[in-house]
Amino acid sequence: MTRAAPKRSRLFLPAVAAGLGAAVIAISGNPFAVQAQDAPPPPAAAEPAAPVTSAEQPPPDPAAELAKKRDETRAELDKLSKTISLSSDKASELQSSIDNLEKSTASIRQALIDSAARRKTLEGKILDSEKKLAELGVKEDGIRRSLHERRGLLAEVLAALQRMGRNPPPALLVTPDDALASVRSAILLGAVVPGIRKETEKLAADLAGLAALQTASAKEKEGLTTTMANSLEEERRMDLLLAENDKLSRSNAAELEAEKQRSQELASKATTLESLVASMETEIASVRDAAAAARQAEENRKLLTDEQRAQAKALADSGVPDKNRIAPAYPFGELKAKLELPVAGDILRQFGDADGTGHEAMGMTVATNPETVVTAPADGLVVFAGVFRSYGQMIILDAGDGYHLVLSGMDTISTRQGKFVFSGEPLAVMGAKRVASATALALETDRPTLYIEFRKDGKPVDSRPWWTAKDTGKARNDS
Repeated sequence: MTRAAPKRSRLFLPAVAAGLGAAVIAISGNPFAVQAQDAPPPPAAAEPAAPVTSAEQPPPDPAAELAKKRDETRAELDKLSKTISLSSDKASELQSSIDNLEKSTASIRQALIDSAARRKTLEGKILDSEKKLAELGVKEDGIRRSLHERRGLLAEVLAALQRMGRNPPPALLVTPDDALASVRSAILLGAVVPGIRKETEKLAADLAGLAALQTASAKEKEGLTTTMANSLEEERRMDLLLAENDKLSRSNAAELEAEKQRSQELASKATTLESLVASMETEIASVRDAAAAARQAEENRKLLTDEQRAQAKALADSGVPDKNRIAPAYPFGELKAKLELPVAGDILRQFGDADGTGHEAMGMTVATNPETVVTAPADGLVVFAGVFRSYGQMIILDAGDGYHLVLSGMDTISTRQGKFVFSGEPLAVMGAKRVASATALALETDRPTLYIEFRKDGKPVDSRPWWTAKDTGKARNDS
């Protein structure tokens, strides 16, 4: 019976080596596994490579990795957006839908508000997909890095097993020395095999995780392509609606052009936002008349009985306030926690944060994707629309109750001074990159940024109480 033991020992070693080799080949969807199997045995005298210490190679910063991956994802999406275009059939269908629309100011403006809401929703989805793709990319890079770091270790172990399989230990019957060597080999193998099994299982799990991440990324990109195509369609619809709205609201082109030139002259002389607003409301006829009418409407609202005021509030709350109104549907002070941000984006800076120049920020800054639509956060009279000093392109809305809303950093403005706009109505479009302005100089981002400032009786106030819960959040810098 003692003679049967050496035979089992001789058969056991090559069987283990072959089995472990087969385990690695079974997951050969990864080129690393195949290379590990085929790797030549290291020289007998070679010393194992010293592990890299954390002092030599510090662990990657997760925030920096995510920021870098988001930049890469944005570049890919920018290339993708250039490949998407509307078909001639879809363009004709959009034109036909606009032609069939009732050509009234109320219907066109409501269509614009609806289109802007759909477009902002799509832009929000694009931002979410961008974040998901970046996060998936970071996880995928982490698995690949882990596989690469363990590649040398597994290759050496598998090569040693291959060597033992090709040249098994001698039989116990030969000499006592050979018997001792066999026992030592069996002890060593018994200690090594569990570790190799653990590494192999970890490798298989990593490869399965990598495959799952790649599948999720492909699915997200597929959905993102559809969303971007829908966004392009909505953008075209909005352009057509804006053209129709411009036709309806254009009373006298020469008069509007004269007012525009006069406002530019006043803006060049104004030194502060307060002086700019004051000059617009006294020197520009359309703004002066509209502001007077809005103030009168506010005064009339104050004269209403409690019952009439309740009825008016119920009508406004139902979502169908008067489409021909010339004053805000709600007192601005009652709109806290009800306003939506003018753009879909990421908040980089809040009121009171350091602005990078040794001062506190007087407003909030939101980073957006290129060509994002900017909408009116509340009903208001357009007091100013144009370039003002270091703010760049700027819009000032008189929201009533002594409040003014300042928006700057846009590329193209689609509204005009003296016009009363409704909440959600499109006002402007962001550019392709960040516009150089005083409010954006210290930001570490090339993305377009919108600056938003609320002012009460000429003094900046924190706008956070007015935004909905989903729009408020901790500001973060986006590099």
